[in-house]
Amino acid sequence: MVEVLYICPGKDAAVAGQQQGVKLVHITTVPESLFFLSGQVRWMKEKGLEVHAISSPGEMLDQFGEQEEIATHAVEMARRIDIRGDLKALAKMCRCLRNIHPQIVHAHTPKGGLLGTMAARITGVPVRIYHIHGLPFMTATGAKKTILQWTEKVSCGFAGQVLCVSPSIREVVVKNGLCPELKVKVIKDGSINGVDATLKLNPRNINASERLRSRHKHGIPPDSLVIGFVGRVIRDKGIAELAQAWSELRDEYPNLHALIVGPFEPQDPAPPDAEAILRSDPRIHLTGMDWNIPPLYAAMDIVVLPTYREGFPGVPLEAGAMELPVVATDVPGCVDAIIDGETGILIPPRDSKALAVALHTYLNDADLMRRHGAAGRERALRDFAPEGIWEATYGEYCRMLSEVGLHVDKTPV
Repeated sequence: MVEVLYICPGKDAAVAGQQQGVKLVHITTVPESLFFLSGQVRWMKEKGLEVHAISSPGEMLDQFGEQEEIATHAVEMARRIDIRGDLKALAKMCRCLRNIHPQIVHAHTPKGGLLGTMAARITGVPVRIYHIHGLPFMTATGAKKTILQWTEKVSCGFAGQVLCVSPSIREVVVKNGLCPELKVKVIKDGSINGVDATLKLNPRNINASERLRSRHKHGIPPDSLVIGFVGRVIRDKGIAELAQAWSELRDEYPNLHALIVGPFEPQDPAPPDAEAILRSDPRIHLTGMDWNIPPLYAAMDIVVLPTYREGFPGVPLEAGAMELPVVATDVPGCVDAIIDGETGILIPPRDSKALAVALHTYLNDADLMRRHGAAGRERALRDFAPEGIWEATYGEYCRMLSEVGLHVDKTPV
């Protein structure tokens, strides 16, 4: 039995008595961000929603549409401020929304959020959600910081409801006056989509031979200790501090290797000296972008995330699900994903010595690594199961539809 949502128009409407299925549109700046919603979109479809996605064109937009079996719509959006390009994108997005005629627009990421909430407001979409995944202004300075804060405030203003991926990011939003406190909330304990610790990221589903195969594939000896990093290889992820900490540790631990999973990106590039260390050291192994992540986690012993800013990082949850301890920075987002001294160790940002000390602590204490890894998995299973987050998000959709005067009839079929 599948539960289908219907909107019943008010009695004064010309089409009174007729029913219309609910249409939901997700909007992101780039299609890679849509994959944070993997599984959730299909689940919402099973609840009866007709789901669409709008993002910049590219192969990954088509892939997401095929994966989730939904219609996708390409609108070119630049991450940076581009007034002419942004106005063109806004006009095209308005046309898309008029053609789709959704009842809910759920906009994500800074530019997707700005253009998405504006287009939804212009076209009269009744439920407009801006979902804050992170706040780029937190590491910006000068005029750029002011502009980024202003765009966030505008996005919040056009939205009817603002969601944050973590409690700590919500605190930053309210403290900086970007949104009234009563208008912004967090779904459950945070995270956009939770983590599949039951099937996909379950160490019980990966045997010892898979760990050895993964290490062999990347040239890592089977008896090594492996520090893992998963994410974009950029300055804001703390790549400089990771390279410096590695330089302090590599000679002390001859069997220590590093596995770096993720692309080097030209926007906010890694410092040249840090990139040179990562690319030249034979005990540092670069995989580039690799979506088959479980075998890579299986090859690691510790995961590190020395980031300067986050919204709610998925990597600590994924690592925890795989029973790996995490060293990360004590910044908003990370403080929600990691319990310091229980599932990992939090250190000050931009502090390579503190990073080296934390890694040293784990490298010298295998039992501590096991305890923190086990606690991370328990927390992932308890607090961040995807279905719980999807159900809570669905409940928010129902509540918001009701608040704008739309009667929701949950009719089983």
